[in-house]
Amino acid sequence: MLTYKTAGDLMTTWITEYLIKRDDDIRLIEKYMPVPRLDPAAVNRAWDLIGDRGILRGFVWGDQAGCWQHAACLIDIQELILHSIDKPGWAHELLRILLEKKMRFIESMKGARFDLIETGGGAASSTLISPALHEEFCLPYDRKMHEALHSLGFTVVYHTCGGTKAIEELIVANGCDASETLAPTSIGGNQEPWEYKAKIGRRLALIGGLDQFNVLTTGTKEDIRAMVFKLFEKVGCEGGYILSCCDHFFETPPENLRAYAQAARECLY
Repeated sequence: MLTYKTAGDLMTTWITEYLIKRDDDIRLIEKYMPVPRLDPAAVNRAWDLIGDRGILRGFVWGDQAGCWQHAACLIDIQELILHSIDKPGWAHELLRILLEKKMRFIESMKGARFDLIETGGGAASSTLISPALHEEFCLPYDRKMHEALHSLGFTVVYHTCGGTKAIEELIVANGCDASETLAPTSIGGNQEPWEYKAKIGRRLALIGGLDQFNVLTTGTKEDIRAMVFKLFEKVGCEGGYILSCCDHFFETPPENLRAYAQAARECLY
């Protein structure tokens, strides 16, 4: 029997007991972990409701969309990293099991009118694992998922809420169409959004870049306006950029949101 526990508050949920406690637990996951099927009709009703007023974003099934990132929700990330070094065959087998299940879910997405599908997750960030680990344990599985999503006509954004330094070329190589969240150093990233943009060029669309705490929540209206324009000019200079916060925010004053929206409206090509 496999068990796990979570805790949470009004803002988020976290894992207090991981599902995998023994190496052979992955066989139980392989045999018994169910894979839901998506109902495209419900998605399409939402798409009709939103129309051109927004972007309808979807997500590949799992605690996280990426295989490595999903695995990090089943076993403590420190143990997963050690297993990838000491028992790489076991780590790859877990990732294979998760990929097979995700591919089954992707099959059920056919006909769903999502504007964008999110994959990846923070556990592949270079502030957590090395580029070498990313290349071996993330890239091959990400690429296969993206190929499957593209075969159904979806546009894919790869989510990296953390460091992107030294994995820029790996993100391009995984076949995604866009990269997010461009987390700056002020909130735990390891390079600035415009530094990332300089390396990526026009090969990928970019989403994110705005510090949701130090700028949007606690900054002045002048701070917000200045950063919005800086991101537009240095990251969005060639187009292919969606300005957004790098992560969730919960205590932002409404007047700051209005200042953010007004500054964004003034960014015109």
